[in-house]
Amino acid sequence: MITTVNNVPEGKLPIEDLVGCLRACGETTRIRLLALLARCELTVKDLTVILGQSQPRISRHLKLLSEAGVIKRYPEGAWVYYRLTEGGPAALARQIVAQSRDDDPTLAADHERLIGLRRAKAEEAAAFFAARANNWDKERSLHVPEVAVEEAMRGVVGFKSFDTLLDLGTGTGRLLELFSEQYVKGIGIDASQSMLSVARANLDKAGLQKAQVRQGDIYALPVLPDTADLTVVHQVLHYLEEPSRAISEAARTLRPGGRLLLVDFAPHELEFLREKHAHRRLGFSQEQVERWLAEADLDLVSSNDLTPDAGEKDKLTVTLWLAQDRRVVTDLPVAGSNKELA
Repeated sequence: MITTVNNVPEGKLPIEDLVGCLRACGETTRIRLLALLARCELTVKDLTVILGQSQPRISRHLKLLSEAGVIKRYPEGAWVYYRLTEGGPAALARQIVAQSRDDDPTLAADHERLIGLRRAKAEEAAAFFAARANNWDKERSLHVPEVAVEEAMRGVVGFKSFDTLLDLGTGTGRLLELFSEQYVKGIGIDASQSMLSVARANLDKAGLQKAQVRQGDIYALPVLPDTADLTVVHQVLHYLEEPSRAISEAARTLRPGGRLLLVDFAPHELEFLREKHAHRRLGFSQEQVERWLAEADLDLVSSNDLTPDAGEKDKLTVTLWLAQDRRVVTDLPVAGSNKELA
């Protein structure tokens, strides 16, 4: 059976949208823009460098494509990133781009300049990461190896496929890579533009076009309710003044039956982490996290402690809490409703 929306088959466009999309796409510069944005998200500055055109001209073309629903803009501080939308007019735009010749000299030259731009950004991101690597290495040395933490996360989540992953405090984008074989769409959120540059470089290197990152406040996430099947908050809560508020906001993102994975330290007494590494909380107790999850209408499914080896007194325990949205996913009619079974 074909699903319809306003009497239009799902995946099809009303004639006015079809004409609007064709008009928006039917220009040389805009075809070049679409070919680039089909590969990755870019800023106006990026596109002016690649196409060699003025900022006002590029902005005008982007505005027309945006109004036609072909691309979407994502503000990030003083920058704005552009990306092709999902489905709708963008599906037609992708088909138009796909009809271009592989050896077209204009598009090939644009692609070469894009590769050069990506290389420069990757080098910039690597320099940023290297400048902060000592602090991160120090923190990682205080608990079980990161590979063990990642293996435990994979084990807790399981290996079934799901639609959308949301990674809060995505940092380098590592979790978007870790779970890449399971999700259809991945979204990473981070407050730091510099860290997002690192994440974009890493995702680009890994060839993960189905994952994207966005700047956002963990207390006011730039995502709609009922977005994620799995939301992950990995080693973020101890930096926050209000962890419970962040958990409630993370719970808001879950679809009915969706899951929230929290990974953080158990209670400890390493005060220097507060003084030198900006930790606001020295770990979290089981009772504390359970209470916060309950207040967010989530049920605790499991909690796993990754403890250091005996004799390593100054090592930290890493805890994984897996919780689930209480709403039940069902195709059955709600009790007492007047709807009849088909």
